[in-house]
Amino acid sequence: MATGFHIGGSKSSGMVEMLDDEDSIYETRNYKDLADKIISKYMYKYDLITILGPTASGKTAFATSLAAQLGSEIISADSRQLYRGMDLGTGKDLSDYIVDGRQIPYHLIDIVDAGYKYNVFEYQQDFLKAYQAIKAKGITPILCGGTGMYLESVLKGYKLLPVPENKTLREDLAGKSLEELTAILQTYKTLHNTTDVDTAKRAIRAIEIEEYYKHTPVDERAFPQLNSLIIGIDIDRELRRKKITQRLKQRLDEGMIDEVRTLLAQGIAPDDLIYYGLEYKYLTLHVTGELTFQEMFSQLEIAIHQFAKRQMTWFRGMERRGFNIHWLDATLPTEEKIEKVLNLLEE
Repeated sequence: MATGFHIGGSKSSGMVEMLDDEDSIYETRNYKDLADKIISKYMYKYDLITILGPTASGKTAFATSLAAQLGSEIISADSRQLYRGMDLGTGKDLSDYIVDGRQIPYHLIDIVDAGYKYNVFEYQQDFLKAYQAIKAKGITPILCGGTGMYLESVLKGYKLLPVPENKTLREDLAGKSLEELTAILQTYKTLHNTTDVDTAKRAIRAIEIEEYYKHTPVDERAFPQLNSLIIGIDIDRELRRKKITQRLKQRLDEGMIDEVRTLLAQGIAPDDLIYYGLEYKYLTLHVTGELTFQEMFSQLEIAIHQFAKRQMTWFRGMERRGFNIHWLDATLPTEEKIEKVLNLLEE
């Protein structure tokens, strides 16, 4: 009987222990048994697989395709896809979670109402619940997202505390510009991500968190040290810019402005939507009459490009902080990217 691990019709080479052709992902009827074999053969040394990358890099589509091959489940690491009703503006692309007609289970998407101020401490706790539930099934989860703070908080195992509101500090900071607030934030020895701090309200909250940690001993509540294979999706800057613009136009055509109108009609305050930044900031300003459509489009397009650049800066910083990120070219065929990941799993 011929051997070889088939991915999209081609045979991979150098696998630790080849599977028979009859066990090919595309031929077997007992998918779960095959997934168990893959997990036991290639994933025993990793607690987690992480797929990260900037916006518009195609990381979600790749993560779900990999999950389909491995019989895995996705844990989202996106700070805005948590919110129900915020779909087009956050780029949930839930259709990506259906691969070859099969639903890929996902976690930490649509878990809180729009308007709520979710934080990284809550993310850690919710991540752990999802992670432990998936591991209890004998499955190695796939963590996928582009929010550096969320990714690093679980990969590095930061010990975090819930941070209460500091009214005095907020009053002192009120009236300062975003540039002034960003400069203040940078004076802290921070573990918090500034890539999402694009409004004064968010910057004040970030300073509030840093000030609390500065004066409050962090408890010794254990957060598990997770050994993760980390895959980065690397996309050429010009291609990324082109995809961002195309995707923005597409989502506007699909009704992103109406999505914001609906959220406002549900009673969510404009300032609360602006707090989420990017699409919700500029679309809210347009819907409330502060920006024309062209002003909104131009400013939002620039902001998303800047955001993607800051995401890459964060990921490069993770490498400097000791994370080993294996970068894959975004333009490679999905089957080839999957094969490269499987080869990394066997090393």
